[in-house]
Amino acid sequence: MSNASGAKEGNGLHGSSREPGSRPDVLIVGAGGAGAVLAARLSADPSRSVLVLEAGPVPAGGFPAGLLDARLVPGARPDLPATNVYPAELTPGRPYLAVRGKVLGGSTTVNGGYFIRAREADFTRWAAASGDARWSYAAALPLLRRLENDLDMGDPDLHGRTGPIKVRRTSLTHPAAHAFAQAARELGHAAEADKNAQGPPGFGPVPVNADGGVRINTGAAYLLGVLARPNLTVHGDCTVRSIVLRRGPGGLRAAGVLAVRDGRAEVIEAGRVVLCAGAFGSAHLLQVSGIGPAGVLAAAGIEVVHELPAIGAAFSDHPQVVVDWTPSRPLPEPEESWLGGALHLSSDGGEPGDLEILQSLVPMAGLVRGETAVPGAPHALLVSVQTPRALGRLCATSPDPDTPPRIRYRYLAEAEDRRRMREAVRAAVAIVGSHAFAELTAGPAEPAGLDDTALDGWVATRLGTSQHTCGTVPMGRSGDPAAAVDGCGAVHGVADLTVADTSILPTAPLRGPANSAVLVGEVIAAALA
Repeated sequence: MSNASGAKEGNGLHGSSREPGSRPDVLIVGAGGAGAVLAARLSADPSRSVLVLEAGPVPAGGFPAGLLDARLVPGARPDLPATNVYPAELTPGRPYLAVRGKVLGGSTTVNGGYFIRAREADFTRWAAASGDARWSYAAALPLLRRLENDLDMGDPDLHGRTGPIKVRRTSLTHPAAHAFAQAARELGHAAEADKNAQGPPGFGPVPVNADGGVRINTGAAYLLGVLARPNLTVHGDCTVRSIVLRRGPGGLRAAGVLAVRDGRAEVIEAGRVVLCAGAFGSAHLLQVSGIGPAGVLAAAGIEVVHELPAIGAAFSDHPQVVVDWTPSRPLPEPEESWLGGALHLSSDGGEPGDLEILQSLVPMAGLVRGETAVPGAPHALLVSVQTPRALGRLCATSPDPDTPPRIRYRYLAEAEDRRRMREAVRAAVAIVGSHAFAELTAGPAEPAGLDDTALDGWVATRLGTSQHTCGTVPMGRSGDPAAAVDGCGAVHGVADLTVADTSILPTAPLRGPANSAVLVGEVIAAALA
């Protein structure tokens, strides 16, 4: 009997190394921001067996110190073994390499540690799109409290104190961070002491999933302490090639996956398959398994098993540029986090706080080299537009899962996108040009004084991305061509197949989605419990 993914039973694949009858109740693909959460929560029920397949290493004895140093961004370093790189196009003719974590904890192991909650407006959008009230802010707040141990804020109605992930706010005592705070006040920007409290946007410290300079990823926070559970198995260095699909009297269902571990391919069957491979990985795996837009699959030479037009048809992310400024004197290295403060301000006609200026206390050259200090190097303000815009496209180009998909962000395609970016860049330049910054800087920040046309050109040659991809497998109502899963991540039209990562969020939140990725794991774990 053949399965719909193209892998056939009895085709010479090595059999499972597990004992007969050990088929897991739940098979989770990926142990990242949401996958580690889901595995820990579901395996807390001793009657449910859970198998996790992670493409990267699973350091059961603990993580290398370099991956947990909160003063650095491991994913910024080229060729880091704990990352996977996707070639992409930000704008026509502007190539880019998008980095994602490939290790226990996924991107929460290699990202910047920024851990700000989505805004209430994001939850309103997600609840409306999914038709599921569990995505409302009121319904999500108990889970937001459950996932965190907020070491700074004591309001029990807003913050948790017993969750797996410790949350701290960045110190503003570093000279550059102090100058940023003073400059924001000088320029009339509101203060925002707690960016996880849904207050009016402004300047404040950044909530981070770190404590004492140590990054706390979901692998360490949720999984390492429960690996001894007899009903939980976590395999590292295991690549999933496709989803095993079968048709029966009840329709199409996911029966397991085709995976490769230690050079051996095998079909691993399971009661339910949950994809937690990230916004690029989950969408691509669905497409190469024959689930997605019929035209895209046919063009790639993939047999269409189940047409779902929304998979890869749109995604959102946040365009970003770096505004450099040169210190007039040597500045100290940061003590606990590479991040200083963050300013959220509102674009003309945009949503409250849809522009972000994020401060790096380490030169960009240092982040790329894995060093906290680079004498003489400029420092950076990371400037991004975070207006919800689902303009991206992801398309498989081959039946071979090793062939990367074509990823197009389609940034700055419309005049309003370019206008908002100009607003954000000019706000950053104003910060550096303030009296509060005068004693620290050797001169104005590039690109001071440029007109609109020149500034658009400056942005175009320096454009990057915040790595906040969401919405490649968006949630919504069954029958809606713009939806692929329901509010619990269940794939429309395919039984026993769930997606649980930021790919299901129809639009990226108005803040970076690391916190939201963990929330996805909590929401779907509660739904499957």
